[in-house]
Amino acid sequence: MNKNEIFRARIEGYTSEGAGVCRADGMAVFVPRSVRGDECEVRVTKVQRSHAYGRVERLITSSPERREPPCPHFGKCGGCDFWHMSYEEELRLKQQRVADALRRIGGFDLPLPEIVAGDMHAYRNKAQLPLRRIGGRTRWGFYRSRSHELEPLEGCLIQQPQVAELAQAVCDWADKYGISVYDEEKHNGLLRTVYIRSGSGGVHFCLVATARPPHTDKLVQALRARCRTLCGAVLNLNAAAGNRILGERCETLWGEDKLTDELLGRRFELSPLSFYQVNRAQTERLYTHVAELCRGSERMLDLYCGVGTITLTAGAECGHIIGAEIVPDAVRDARRNAEINGAENAEFICSDAGEAAQELARRGFAPQTVICDPPRRGMDAQTVAALLKMAPERIVCVSCDSASLARDARLLAESYRITHLRAFDMFPRTANVETVCCLYHQKKDFISVPYEPKNVE
Repeated sequence: MNKNEIFRARIEGYTSEGAGVCRADGMAVFVPRSVRGDECEVRVTKVQRSHAYGRVERLITSSPERREPPCPHFGKCGGCDFWHMSYEEELRLKQQRVADALRRIGGFDLPLPEIVAGDMHAYRNKAQLPLRRIGGRTRWGFYRSRSHELEPLEGCLIQQPQVAELAQAVCDWADKYGISVYDEEKHNGLLRTVYIRSGSGGVHFCLVATARPPHTDKLVQALRARCRTLCGAVLNLNAAAGNRILGERCETLWGEDKLTDELLGRRFELSPLSFYQVNRAQTERLYTHVAELCRGSERMLDLYCGVGTITLTAGAECGHIIGAEIVPDAVRDARRNAEINGAENAEFICSDAGEAAQELARRGFAPQTVICDPPRRGMDAQTVAALLKMAPERIVCVSCDSASLARDARLLAESYRITHLRAFDMFPRTANVETVCCLYHQKKDFISVPYEPKNVE
């Protein structure tokens, strides 16, 4: 097989990232934006020792699951992956991805209930939009796949409508007053990113810049004119070179310095630097599920707790729950959220997850349940070792990467067995999928038994 060679094939399945898979000359070929069941001519774009990459050169017979993408930017913008297939096919792909990772990486061959579906449109409550100077104009958009080249947008199907309005207001303001845009190669210019979040308390706006730009009063006027539900506008200062979006310091330009949102009847305040789930409806379904898995626990530990959303929802009926988080702003938000919601049983500490687990073990805090919602890379070795030493009755893992979840579960398998799995489509039309996994200790005689939640509606 050689580069630029064209062959005819049928797409038989998918990679873990959602690219179609076919075979030629005994080798697997990965074909982005193809659909299982497609008959097509494939052009080879790259050949490696064990596999190759290709693209659809000509579609001969379309799969019954293929769809015409409704977004004109699909295939150029790196924001979405699956507008070319039915949502039902996307869900099958994601469910298979989780099952394959657990079997291949973790060695677990377990039944996986039907994935919990979500709404495909306008579900994101957060947007981080880089700015660029293109053709003499300031433009906003998303990066093209695997690059830092901007795909300028007029709108986005998975973002809420006010995002485009506010982002365009920034661009118009910058052009009117001649305000420069940051150049990554030359490391000069002011404006970097528009960061917008929405919640029950309104829409919160954050402009990331290398220094305070002029005419911010005019920017606030333009933002308020475009969005009646705007609750606050903040300037975030980030002069550092590199890909990190937010700097450490924020300055309030107008209104509230935090966003307020409600989840499962509880109110949460969120500072710009604090992590928060992007899909509110699916988050409520997922958190309800986690709370059911934690039911009956008197003492709980929530590692990677963020602003305390899982801590305060899952630990509402718990005797004592401790949340650990390494980001100071998030810990301050978590303590404030506990106060707002009258959660006198909650305590929050600012610490790395592994160090927190070790310190609490030294203090003699013996949780029945530990909740782990780590970043994409999963738990580090220190955290896994601390969990094995702490030996809680159950560990409830929430993971945005099924590969790292499978690895972590395998490392815990010397003492724990998986009793429950459920996948949630938190990010429809993208390749990401969230998984909840419950592990029970298998070497201790516990009075309680694994709780099997009801179906998620």
